[in-house]
Amino acid sequence: MVDVDTSQDAPAQGEKKPDNTTRIAAIWATAVAVPIVLIVGLVAFSQIRKSTAPEADPAPAASGPVAVPSTAVEFAAPKLSERAADVCLSVTSQLPTQVRNLPARKVSAGPEQNAAYGEPPLTVACGVPQPKMCETVDDTSGTCVPLVADLLLMNRVCWYYQDRSGQTTFTTMDREVPVQVVVPSAYENRAQWANEFSDIVVETDKSITEGVPSGCDPGLGQ
Repeated sequence: MVDVDTSQDAPAQGEKKPDNTTRIAAIWATAVAVPIVLIVGLVAFSQIRKSTAPEADPAPAASGPVAVPSTAVEFAAPKLSERAADVCLSVTSQLPTQVRNLPARKVSAGPEQNAAYGEPPLTVACGVPQPKMCETVDDTSGTCVPLVADLLLMNRVCWYYQDRSGQTTFTTMDREVPVQVVVPSAYENRAQWANEFSDIVVETDKSITEGVPSGCDPGLGQ
């Protein structure tokens, strides 16, 4: 006779048989509760990171061109020598269609030697009379550049400037064919506006040394 151990299968006297339905329900409750806890934790963590992370600077907004009248800017167009005309055409052909936020405008005469931008118009004229240095310190005729005048050497171009009613006139002193930029007083840092054209002048208009004041020495601008 073989003894069979039934202690694993039969409950002890007075012990209730386990309820399989209750056990399954408990397992499902645990399975559902764990992901919920994880999701809540992740959401809370992301909120904490969001509140402590520095805000990114907003992307800079592009400055669009200003509105300008459709009318042409009045210009004189004096007859130039063949050489001066060639140089001025080289200069104007390299001018941009917009300077900062100032769009180019039509000119009434000589587009091959004149240009204008914005309103009030900032103007560029090539082939203007060559500025001459005064012979004496006390010359106040206004027809020459005073010996004590301040000169601006910007990006290898020497500019003589004059403040007049409502505008500042900048004229090159060291170029084969003089270029003149007139900047209305409505614009701040007017010398910097004139300097927008220095690189183009260097590339298209040869430098000269004869009659150029010592203040235009390129070594002084380095």
